[in-house]
Amino acid sequence: MEKCVLIYDDDESILFLCKSILGKEKYRVETLLSCENVISDIEAIQPDIILMDLWIPQIGGDNATAMIKDNPATRHIPVIIFSANADLKEISMKIKADGYLEKPFNMSLLVETIEKNIL
Repeated sequence: MEKCVLIYDDDESILFLCKSILGKEKYRVETLLSCENVISDIEAIQPDIILMDLWIPQIGGDNATAMIKDNPATRHIPVIIFSANADLKEISMKIKADGYLEKPFNMSLLVETIEKNIL
């Protein structure tokens, strides 16, 4: 069974690019532009890993990640934060993300990060 990657980002070009690259790697990729319904999204999609933009509108990727990690039903799912924020490493640790990916990133690093962290 193919593994599922759920990506939250408000930049449609990044979503398209990530979906294209990861799709070629035989992942099922689901993308969403907002994360205000993050827990119900996860219940519906059942991802094996989540890529979360830090600066996504509404509740923000940091709050969405904290909600995922505080929920017993979702905390086991790896969450990788990706952003251009200079404090990305510190923010990632603070919100209990499983890793981070600095924007801009190269495609091989994206695939490597997914492979290293996916359930």
